[in-house]
Amino acid sequence: MKLSDRDFLRSLENAIRFGKPCLLENIGEELDPALDPVLMRQTFKQQGNVVLKLGDTIIPYHNDFKMYMTTKLPNPHYSPEISTKVTLINFTLSPSGLEDQLLGCVVAEERPDLEEAKNLLIVSSARMKQELKEIEDQILHRLSSSEGNPVDDEELIRVLGASKIKAAEIEAKVRVAEETERDIDATRLEYVPVAVRTQILFFCVSDLANVDPMYQYSLEWFLGIFLAGIANSERADTVEERIVNINKYFTFSLYSNVCRSLFEKHKLMFAFLLCARIMMNENKIDMAEWRYLLAGGMVQLELPNPAVSWLSDRAWQDILGLSALPNFSSLADSFSKHMGGFRKIFNSSQPHRQPVPGEWETKLSSFQKLLILRCLRADSLTQGLQDFVAAQLGQRFIEPQTSDLSVVFKESSPTIPLIFVLSPGTDPAADLYKFADVMRFSKKMNAISLGQGQGPWAEAMMYGAMEKGKWVFFQNCHLAPSWMPSLERLVENIDPEKVHRDFRVWLTSLPSNKFPVSILQNGSKMTIEPPKGIKANLLKSYLSLTEDFITSCSKASQLKSLLFSLCLFHGNAIERRKFGPLGFNIPYEFTDGDLRICISQLKMFLDEYQDIPYKVLKYTAGEINYGGRVTDDWDRRCILNILEDFYCPAVLEPAHSYSPSGEYRQISTDLDVKGYLEYVRSLPINDAPEIFGLHDNANISFAQNEVFTLLGTVVQLQPRAAASGGKGREEIVEEIVGGIMEKIPNPIDLEEVMTKYPVLYEESMNTVLIQEVIRYNKLLEVISRSLVDLVKALKGLVVMSSELELMANSLFINAVPDMWKAKAYPSLKPLSSWVSDLLQRISFLQGWITDGIPSVFWISGFFFPQAFLTGTLQNFARSSLVSIDTIGFDFKVMEESPAELTTRPKTGCFIHGLFLEGARWDAHAGLLTESRPKELYTEMAILWLVPVPNRKAPASGIYICPIYKTLTRAGTLSTTGHSTNYVICVELPTDRTQRHWIKQGVALICALDY
Repeated sequence: MKLSDRDFLRSLENAIRFGKPCLLENIGEELDPALDPVLMRQTFKQQGNVVLKLGDTIIPYHNDFKMYMTTKLPNPHYSPEISTKVTLINFTLSPSGLEDQLLGCVVAEERPDLEEAKNLLIVSSARMKQELKEIEDQILHRLSSSEGNPVDDEELIRVLGASKIKAAEIEAKVRVAEETERDIDATRLEYVPVAVRTQILFFCVSDLANVDPMYQYSLEWFLGIFLAGIANSERADTVEERIVNINKYFTFSLYSNVCRSLFEKHKLMFAFLLCARIMMNENKIDMAEWRYLLAGGMVQLELPNPAVSWLSDRAWQDILGLSALPNFSSLADSFSKHMGGFRKIFNSSQPHRQPVPGEWETKLSSFQKLLILRCLRADSLTQGLQDFVAAQLGQRFIEPQTSDLSVVFKESSPTIPLIFVLSPGTDPAADLYKFADVMRFSKKMNAISLGQGQGPWAEAMMYGAMEKGKWVFFQNCHLAPSWMPSLERLVENIDPEKVHRDFRVWLTSLPSNKFPVSILQNGSKMTIEPPKGIKANLLKSYLSLTEDFITSCSKASQLKSLLFSLCLFHGNAIERRKFGPLGFNIPYEFTDGDLRICISQLKMFLDEYQDIPYKVLKYTAGEINYGGRVTDDWDRRCILNILEDFYCPAVLEPAHSYSPSGEYRQISTDLDVKGYLEYVRSLPINDAPEIFGLHDNANISFAQNEVFTLLGTVVQLQPRAAASGGKGREEIVEEIVGGIMEKIPNPIDLEEVMTKYPVLYEESMNTVLIQEVIRYNKLLEVISRSLVDLVKALKGLVVMSSELELMANSLFINAVPDMWKAKAYPSLKPLSSWVSDLLQRISFLQGWITDGIPSVFWISGFFFPQAFLTGTLQNFARSSLVSIDTIGFDFKVMEESPAELTTRPKTGCFIHGLFLEGARWDAHAGLLTESRPKELYTEMAILWLVPVPNRKAPASGIYICPIYKTLTRAGTLSTTGHSTNYVICVELPTDRTQRHWIKQGVALICALDY
């Protein structure tokens, strides 16, 4: 029974009364409190009988009663309160257990004669042993019953002679049987490679649930594909060839089956994971190198960058980290010798296909070459991984897998539900109705959108459909989490004998951890994603338009031009998200509904007004329909500026071009919807950054983010007990802890700072320094305390709490532990760079304490830069007796370097340590200019912030540039009223329009992510 059963307590009561065993299935991490008296065995005597109180009733307790509970959760955490009441038994599949099970399956399919012979042998050897026993009994009986001298008993001697011959015969047969059994076992062992490969693949598939809660697959489903694979794969003359054929066929068959239910972004990750796990099993991948690929490494030895002119600091840091691995120990030293070859890789348009220079080309395996590619050109690692998978497993593993409703439908049955896994902004309803038409089921299909109160209707609809053989379509299961257990019960209780064979259940849901695991595991899943690229978005928009809608407008030709413009803007806004913070700080889920309402408003305003009301159109689209979703002020500035390009009088000109290359342009308004569709089909599939107004470098940022997301996903799938290069996981963590403990300084002496820099009316910087010291001390204390605790926990001196375990996991994958992040400043750096950055920040404060207030402030070194800026304004306000809320900053960009500025300015302050993203600073011209190719971030010159009372910003010639603490740019509002990421905006001189830089997403960043 299950907790969701209606009469579950009644069944339990009967089991307790009559002493029956009772099995409670699919329990979660919490148990129903009604079970407490049973679990704690709270029995007592009443009138001489043992009784138990269950709910409100008192029932007799039978001593034979047993209770079992099972859960399908992959890694459940039960609280100590529950653990003390029950006995926990781990029944999860182990690799060796699964291997034996699979071996049995293969041999039974491949060599049924062997399995049969083995079974016959078992029976016949048992029969022969029985006969021997009977003969022995007969002899003993004769001996005991014979009278006089046994030598004279001729009958007895005859029996003895006969039994001796018989016994010898049987013994010979038993020997033959044992030998045959050994031969059979030897033949069975030949098929072990199939079982091993299949077991590896099963664990790859079952681990996917850690990536997305909807990626659940059951062993029965898996075995079904496995047996089909054995039956359908090519036969061969030798066992070795046959094994290769089965493995090849089954690996791809499983990949294509699983791919249907994976989102696009996880398909390459899954293929790479299969490939890597198979190679690990063959010892072709070194675990330390695998860890480096996923999470980067720790720099052991600092060396200067030998190619400052073209090699970025990030790449050089990665090369130094890679040199710490044994196979790459001479990489950093031999870099300058092979500089030309490495530069060729760096500058190539296909770096993943360039040979590695010098002896490295022959020395390294294809996997090790990926590590060099990760250092020099991480943005091409995706193509590198594709080539790697294609070389190891075959080209078809990286080709797009199309999912067709009819194929999925063939695999379904009345008891197997069909599940659409949605991504935001998609709806498969239209496709399903079309498919129902093809299958002649459009009249026999009932749909309902789930939500509050819809459960009973859905249940009634399902019962009706089961009888009459209809289809039911339940949409948006994620909106009815409380009804999901009932749906699970309904699906599990479908009786294949009684249900109509045409009956089917179709479900749609966004990824949700409330969706019943049993339905996911046994159902047939497919993912539905919105079209990718501006071309696909335009096609989708135009396919939903009709000719009548356009011709019914009084200004049809203007409507056509503005409509094309609007659809292009919609595609632009959606696709811009893929560039991450360069596109928008927060990725907004713009939907087709936003576009539809804008289209109907556009037609309405064109019909109602004599002239085209651009101001109204821009306001309704930019501030309400699209802008209503936008929560970040800088994103709103961006979207309104993009809209300016699409809703303006210029777009009505017949040859108006939307991008510098003229690829996207207005076409003749004489064309109908079909004509527009033809033009859209001629557009490029991949969008160049120019249509978004972004620099070409934006594609590199996008590719890098994509790669690191993919590798981060693989990190989540790592087994916990992996050893690397002979060292256990715990040893590696201990080494890392030791390395950090050596570097971390003691907290700064706060009293000494307070006596040297007391709170003064004239100098607010003293207060800023004291507040910073307090914040950094808190962080240093947490770090040193947790490191000491972790060492003790690893040695078994204290209990390993869940916080310490999480911390050890983070350290192992070169990430900053959450425990430290909670007390630290925002940062995206990996652990090794984070620690060296922390040491730099502390030395900046130490320098301030020993040498006095610095002349140039390192803005990135502050925990809370806003306090420092307020302190600067406060100093000016107090010295010139002006109210602080009337003062603003004026900005001057300095030509000197930090070393040349040795004295503080009379008013305001100098700040350095900022990086420009999306553009670079031209020191000669003193202006903002375009980035160089492949240069994602450049250092910004020193800024002089000058406080000025009642200041008005200049109207033109500047770009108002926001400063953020980290590259994610998006922050949350904190209790101080400041965003956790945004610092202040500065004005940078430029000879371009402000709109040009806004669309390029130009911003100043305090700290990078390496």
